[in-house]
Amino acid sequence: MQRKIKTTTIMPKIFEYFGFVFFFYSNEHEPIHVHVTHKGCQSIFELIMDNGILTEIRVREKAGEEPLSSKDQKTAEEFIRKYSKNIITKWIKFFVLRQAVKSTTIKTKL
Repeated sequence: MQRKIKTTTIMPKIFEYFGFVFFFYSNEHEPIHVHVTHKGCQSIFELIMDNGILTEIRVREKAGEEPLSSKDQKTAEEFIRKYSKNIITKWIKFFVLRQAVKSTTIKTKL
């Protein structure tokens, strides 16, 4: 008798920041990117690297989701710039090393 294995998409939350939630989907792809939700909206931020340095953040919409407002997008981009090394470290830990990542709550304003 074969057992059916239920599969689900894990969404590891990596950061919380004043109502913003930053997370990955478990079935992600390159380039390195992070999903950000705030007030029921969601956008995706791609981290473009050159020689280990963040050179650009590209924003795209998540199909079927209302995108972040321009104000919230600006806040998320500012956060990502400040914490880009942490985001990349968590990406590598989760997707390359296949290890669990812990969520961090940031309680100080940028």
